[in-house]
Amino acid sequence: MSLSENLMKPTTMLYRNFLAMETEELIRSQPVDGAVLLGGCDKTLPALLMGTISAGVPAIVVPAGPMLRGNWRGEVLGSGTDSWKYWDEKRAGNITEDDWHEIEGGIARSFGTCMTMGTAATMMSIIEALGFTLPGASSIPAADSGHARMATASGRRIVEMIREDQTPERIVSEASLDNAIVAHAALGGSTNAIIHLVAIARRAGIPLMIDRFDEISRRVPVIANVRPSGSLLMEDFFYAGGMRAFLNRLAPYLDLSCPTVSGQTLGDNVAGARVYHDDVIRPLDNPVSPPGGTVVLRGNIAPDGAVMKASATEPHLLRHRGPVLAFESYDELAATVDREDLDVTPDHVLVLKNAGPQGGPGMPEWGMLPIPLKLVKHGVRDMVRISDARMSGTSYGACILHVAPEAFIGGPLAFVQTGDVIEVNVAERRLHLDVSDEELLRRREAWKPRQPRLARGYGAIFTHHVTQANEGCDFDILGPGPELAEPEIH
Repeated sequence: MSLSENLMKPTTMLYRNFLAMETEELIRSQPVDGAVLLGGCDKTLPALLMGTISAGVPAIVVPAGPMLRGNWRGEVLGSGTDSWKYWDEKRAGNITEDDWHEIEGGIARSFGTCMTMGTAATMMSIIEALGFTLPGASSIPAADSGHARMATASGRRIVEMIREDQTPERIVSEASLDNAIVAHAALGGSTNAIIHLVAIARRAGIPLMIDRFDEISRRVPVIANVRPSGSLLMEDFFYAGGMRAFLNRLAPYLDLSCPTVSGQTLGDNVAGARVYHDDVIRPLDNPVSPPGGTVVLRGNIAPDGAVMKASATEPHLLRHRGPVLAFESYDELAATVDREDLDVTPDHVLVLKNAGPQGGPGMPEWGMLPIPLKLVKHGVRDMVRISDARMSGTSYGACILHVAPEAFIGGPLAFVQTGDVIEVNVAERRLHLDVSDEELLRRREAWKPRQPRLARGYGAIFTHHVTQANEGCDFDILGPGPELAEPEIH
């Protein structure tokens, strides 16, 4: 099935597990000896890999590749990241409607995925670090002739992999997952990748916890100077040496002995690769930002954790204490945020509830809450925002996401009220609601559960079986289990 990121409602994340199920069942029910996984945008690659791991046949990933750099009046544009940036400028009255149409016309110059370090580029890159693509495949621009040559080589290689019985279980391990997490940290990658990699690991029977991302991020600097954590784009990353050069530079943090679909180790794949532009792929001693680019926060409103891309946040907001402005739904937020009489200051903490796996439903990318219009007009471009939603990998700012458990099922986020005070301390990984335990208990007792959003068909399956963000949002019925017999043909 197609998961079109900009068209599907309410969100492609609702259907990631559907595609994973389709992939697994297609492979199992057909005489398929191996699979070439063609994907690019955010949910396709993790879904394809999840399903194929469960099916257990050899598989190789052919990533779609990023589109070429955008352009507007001599400025380089990056899809997603610059869309958010210039939309705020339009809201503030700093650019015109005509300007906006020109930006739209220049921001996507070719086929391919977003050319920032959004979820698409992040997933393509960390899947290469995990070992499922040919060397360097993830960073080739979609329109580059090298992309077609890589696809041809992948087709040849999958035949050899079938003969060698190189199944996913021979590639996915705790060590290879750590390699993917190291790459994620050094890329300043999308927060969505945390959910996807947890789900991929659990399909392989490895109970990956979100704290592992924080542990690795604490020691790995961000060295990819790619938006939104940096200033350049994936085309620049490719010209600088691409993923092979990037992983070679990261070698001190990697287990280079891990096997890959190439038939060689990760170390063999990256050996001899050179970085040609040190400003794009930075030396380890001159990073874009220090270790801690991705963090996991905990506290009384996120006992199972929340995530934040600290490398794409205004530094002064990494430690913050402010009053809450809470919204029960995205509709309420959208109807309120542009009101000129909204009682809000830059110190406020915006809180969106009921946007998680069940609340959205499907955990939409609503986490980069819009800055209230009255503040945008006064030059405010970042403030602390907290939700149980996700955000696009192209997004940025002091957005605390994936709060678990979600508000819709009675997680503590449900009990946050306008006027409360929240403290954020990234250095201490702390997210605290300044309300007594007794008051939180009183609010819990007064809380009334909501009716499920989806009551029939696939939606009912989703409602009854989806796990929380910290568990990968996969279905509890799709984890490792007893081996299934080969289907009989009658």
